Amino acid sequence: MALAAALLLGAASRPADARPCTWQAAWSSAQLAPSADAQLEPGALTDATLRQIVRPSLAGQRVRVRFSNAFGRAPLVIDAASVALAAAPTGGVIRPASRRALRFAGRAAVTIPAGAEWVSDPAALPVAAFTDVAVSLHLARAPDGQTAHPGSRATSYLAAGERTGAAELPGARAIDRWYLLSGVEVERCAAPGGVVALGDSITDGYGVSPNSYARWTDVLARRLGGRVAVLNAGIGGNRVLLDGLGPSLMARLDRDLLGQAGVRHVILLEGVNDIGMLTRDSPADAAAHRALVEGVTGAFAQLVARARAHGIAVHAATILPFGGSAYYHPGAESEADRRAINAWIRAPGHVDSVIDLDRRMRDPARPAYLAPRYDSGDGLHPNAAGYRLIGESIPLAPLRR
Repeated sequence: MALAAALLLGAASRPADARPCTWQAAWSSAQLAPSADAQLEPGALTDATLRQIVRPSLAGQRVRVRFSNAFGRAPLVIDAASVALAAAPTGGVIRPASRRALRFAGRAAVTIPAGAEWVSDPAALPVAAFTDVAVSLHLARAPDGQTAHPGSRATSYLAAGERTGAAELPGARAIDRWYLLSGVEVERCAAPGGVVALGDSITDGYGVSPNSYARWTDVLARRLGGRVAVLNAGIGGNRVLLDGLGPSLMARLDRDLLGQAGVRHVILLEGVNDIGMLTRDSPADAAAHRALVEGVTGAFAQLVARARAHGIAVHAATILPFGGSAYYHPGAESEADRRAINAWIRAPGHVDSVIDLDRRMRDPARPAYLAPRYDSGDGLHPNAAGYRLIGESIPLAPLRR
């Protein structure tokens, strides 16, 4: 009786709205095996420190960092790593008092198996939303097979030797890519509600200047005010069904969506590269066009089923018009494919909500083309105003539920 009374008293003394503290993804990057022109040259990562600047969109009192050897061919050894607040978005300078050495099961070094990712031990470092965070790592030997995100739109710094504890990296080489770094998580005592943006170069931010944070996902994150994480999982050239510059959408679903901590929503903006590549080099017959539409919509249905099974709501954006693209030079058949996939997205019940970017971004006089005021000039990618419109067009209410 006394024990039961004590338990009841303890329960009554807790605030009614108290929530358990959980780890939630605050920043992430979709990983791939970089093409030759995006790889660091042989030996560049031998006895080298790589300092990478990221900007989480969620606050927390403790952080964990996720490192990736997803495309490595052999185990990756990280000899030392640290996390700190960056003194500025560029320059690679950290605030010395904020530096925390990262540990892995209490040890300074970690060996990550080929194909795997590894999360550090928690580090006590209060981080505010939209604060620049520097993650430094040292490698004694270069990895066998690089894992990277070439479209970082942010500057990283490469220096010789073990410099993970240095406040500054004089003479460091600036690189606008991320390597071996896939996520930052924060500990929060609030309900998880993270948003993953799954997409291609339009989500990755093609054409956005480095360190400007002007992608549509950045616009959306600022609108959400740091209360909901927006995780950019865009890959330039990405396709739904087939690998390209990176793994296909369906091949990376587990790592980039379902494996993210605290995610409750996904915004899907994919398919233009599947349509464009079908006829880029030669025409396709009617059967191939039908198969493409069935394949893409079938994959979207799979994504919805798997996401909902994990408690994740799917908000699908319609595919933007690209009739002016000289790279894909789409014909009437490709435009019909785009409209058919968009019709599937708009059909009631297929997804949890529709973000109709096609209607917002198209030229009213030529619906197969981007509106000139939103066209970067290639007929495919939005300009700065277009990215801003996308970020401002997404309803916030569904993402706050």
